[in-house]
Amino acid sequence: MYCLKTKATVLWGRKANSISTKEKILEAYEILAEKYNERIDHKPHNAYYDRPNTLKLVGEVAGKHILDAACGPGKYAEILRNQGADVTGFDLSPKMVEYARERNGVPHLFFVHDLMQPLDMFKGKHFDMVLCALALHYVENWNPVVREFYRVLKKGGSVVVSIEHPFFEYTYFKSKKYFSVEAVKATWRGFGQRVAVHSYRRPLSECLQPFTDNGFYIDELVEPLPVEEFEKHDPKHFKELMEFPAFMSFKAVKK
Repeated sequence: MYCLKTKATVLWGRKANSISTKEKILEAYEILAEKYNERIDHKPHNAYYDRPNTLKLVGEVAGKHILDAACGPGKYAEILRNQGADVTGFDLSPKMVEYARERNGVPHLFFVHDLMQPLDMFKGKHFDMVLCALALHYVENWNPVVREFYRVLKKGGSVVVSIEHPFFEYTYFKSKKYFSVEAVKATWRGFGQRVAVHSYRRPLSECLQPFTDNGFYIDELVEPLPVEEFEKHDPKHFKELMEFPAFMSFKAVKK
């Protein structure tokens, strides 16, 4: 999930209180949910930057069982279901889950769950693919999450991830410690009010190693470019994204 940002701050290092951070993240998305759902179809950074590039990594989905981890208002699920996939989704935000249920018309397939908690409701080797779009940067330690993805995936299954680009974040948050995992805060605007959104900035190695250390190999990595439609809606940021990436996507395959 993404919004234009204003003030940005590095808060603390790896020993931050993750529980209070999670509560702040939840509070922010409960505030954002209504307006975010209204704008998700055509919001440039989502519709014309993240989704087209990430969906290329997803590939053909007809007949596949996909877990949409941190599904937000269910836009990815809607697209994948229309392409013939069987999609189950969850999100930390109850309001986002309600919008995902409404959008997809299958309430029983979307539920409230914390990405940082085990996926005990699923048996091992259950899904063909896990999609986690613009959500992992809200998690401090990726290893337990990635191990759960590995457990619920069938042999040869894959995880497709999109995140904020580590080089963009290092520059944007004016970090002085590239190799650290740092708690950061940005003020988002564009949804009728300014909202403080907390997340974790990390180096590139900390984006890839949790996967390679836990049974995956990196199949493909994309530093995306915006599609042409983006320029019609937001020429300023289109120009910026053509010169320097804000997001990064990759596909990790279970060995």
